Amino acid sequence: MPVPFPAEPLAGSVVRLEPLAEHHWPGILAAGLHPELWTWTIDRIVDEAGLRTYFDAARAAATEGREVPFATVDAASGEVVGSTRFGNLDADNRHVEIGWTWVTPSRQRTAVNTEAKYLMLRHAFEAWGCHRVELKTDVLNTCSRAAMLRIGAREEGVFRSYQVRDDGRVRDTAWYAITAHDWPEVRAGLERRLWQPPTAR
Repeated sequence: MPVPFPAEPLAGSVVRLEPLAEHHWPGILAAGLHPELWTWTIDRIVDEAGLRTYFDAARAAATEGREVPFATVDAASGEVVGSTRFGNLDADNRHVEIGWTWVTPSRQRTAVNTEAKYLMLRHAFEAWGCHRVELKTDVLNTCSRAAMLRIGAREEGVFRSYQVRDDGRVRDTAWYAITAHDWPEVRAGLERRLWQPPTAR
C-alpha cells in the first residue's frame, strides 16, 4: 500500500526542502543551537544532546509514517539553514499540519521561510490533494502569529491550556488554517511576495 503522504524533495530558487536524513545532522547542529529559536516551542533545546534527541525523534516519526520532516537547505550554497515538517497527517480527511519550523537567525527576515511555506503549501494542495493545511503557535508568539496571517492563513481560534511545554508552562495555542478554497488566492499572494523586485516589496 503506498504511503499517503510520501516524502520527496521540494525545490525552489532560494531553498531546497530535503527529507531529513543522517547526513543533515552536522548542518542541523551548526544552525540549530541558538537559544532564541526555542523561546516559544514545546521542546526546549539547550544543548547538543537535546537537539540530537529532537533530530532522532523527527526521523523516527518519518520512518513510522507519522510526519514528513525536512532540512531547509540554501539552494545556492547547500548549507542547512533550518528545518520544518508536515505533521498530524490525516489521509482520510486530507489534511496536514505545517510546523516544527525554525530558521537560523542569520537567515531570518529573508525569503527562506516564505519560499519554504510556499513550496510546502503548493505540495500539500497540488500534489497531495489536501483539503486543509493547519498551522499553530503559542498564543504569546506575536511574531509567528503575524507571519501566519501574512502568508494568507486565517485565524480560527485559541485552544486554552492546550499543551504543556518542557519548562512546565501550560500553553494556550492559536490555530490557523488555509483550505483548498483559499489556496489560489494565497498562492498568488505568496508568488507576488517572492517574485516581485526587491525595491517593490
